[in-house]
Amino acid sequence: MSFSTVSALSPLDGRYAAKLSTLRPLMSEQGYMHRRVQVEVAWFIALSDCGFAEFKPLTGGARKYLLGLVSNFSEADAIAIKQIEKTTNHDVKAVEYWIKSKFEARPELLAASEFVHFACTSEDINNTSHALQIQAAREKVMLPAIDGLIATLRDMAAKFADVSMLSRTHGQTASPTTVGKELANVAVRLSKAREQIAAVQLLGKMNGAVGNYNAHLAAWPEFDWEGFSRKVVETPAPLGLGLSFQPYSIQIEPHDYMAELFDAVARANTILVDFSRDIWGYVSLGYFKQRLKPGEIGSSTMPHKVNPIDFENAEGNLGLANAVLRHLSEKLPISRWQRDLTDSTVLRNIGVAFGYATLAYASLATGLGKLELNEEALADDLDAAWEVLAEPIQTVMRRFGVQGAYEQLKEVTRGKTVTAEALHGLIRSLEIPQEEKDRLLAMTPASYTGKAAELARRA
Repeated sequence: MSFSTVSALSPLDGRYAAKLSTLRPLMSEQGYMHRRVQVEVAWFIALSDCGFAEFKPLTGGARKYLLGLVSNFSEADAIAIKQIEKTTNHDVKAVEYWIKSKFEARPELLAASEFVHFACTSEDINNTSHALQIQAAREKVMLPAIDGLIATLRDMAAKFADVSMLSRTHGQTASPTTVGKELANVAVRLSKAREQIAAVQLLGKMNGAVGNYNAHLAAWPEFDWEGFSRKVVETPAPLGLGLSFQPYSIQIEPHDYMAELFDAVARANTILVDFSRDIWGYVSLGYFKQRLKPGEIGSSTMPHKVNPIDFENAEGNLGLANAVLRHLSEKLPISRWQRDLTDSTVLRNIGVAFGYATLAYASLATGLGKLELNEEALADDLDAAWEVLAEPIQTVMRRFGVQGAYEQLKEVTRGKTVTAEALHGLIRSLEIPQEEKDRLLAMTPASYTGKAAELARRA
């Protein structure tokens, strides 16, 4: 069977392939190889500037050529490395051999070829490559998608700041809010989660087989290898990696920062699961309608249906993302003694977790773009829920020392159909100042929203 989107095992590379075109170059195996080449080249160029008699500084032309191997890295290059791996059965060694093969027509580089991958263990290359992949995915795909959702939610919060809505605590009618305020709640929560995702430092170590610079010092005992390693890791690309330096490790970088990042992404996703379910419910109540696309079908048998599929798809894909993210965050910081390989295959699934999250963000953006507020349904619900004014009436009664205020309102409203007339009759009978009676008589469920509109606009 030839590979295509319909024969792909994963829906990320099948049904949803076109929706992940921005993530695939960064988190695929080709993206991983690309970053490995970047790390090897940065290390090699930096070594030439160390002042070693055996490795003179590279000429400008050589440096330009090497950086071109990184900037021009292509799918054909990745396939060539995979061909070498068939012989080496070692993916990092295949990258080293591919780079050396590019030196054959350049005597300056060929003479220095043994300094490719010099004193490095595979994990020096791998951990920094993973960090670079994550850095690119976070900055180019994940955060922009989350930022787009936050911006949409804030716009909607401001637009619907004054549109009253019946709350439903425990699924029962409760003190009114506004549509804008409920959207603002999500925008604020998601903004805080976004800040936590962005704040995680991405770490890299380049300190040899067990983290002690053993091989490095064997070659040049007097050289400051730790300072050199820090410089390569922290110097911005292209001459460095632009990561944060990890000074303590075993053979592998401990992956604690990854756990921190994946937990942060999972928290943002959980907020969006909560939001997806709420919007699904509001669509079910008729608070929102969904714009139709010509030719779109909601049900194969019920022609009237317009299903909230974007929010359902988002909820499902957020769940898949979090399942992988949580396994990553729990597993990756654990390694037997100085190294075991259980992290290696797991790390290859970072793109899977990010892929499902990216799909979900896109579904939410699409779903939000289809929503149309049904103000008539919102108003009808409010007008049928005069019992929610029991709260302000009894609170004003308590202010003026009316005994048993809560109990009186409970007796009048709990489990009963409450009308405006019944409440107004109660208000007129109260022994409270007339101006307070007038204020309560003027109140409706739609007007009883507190600071909701102000809070919505502040989000």
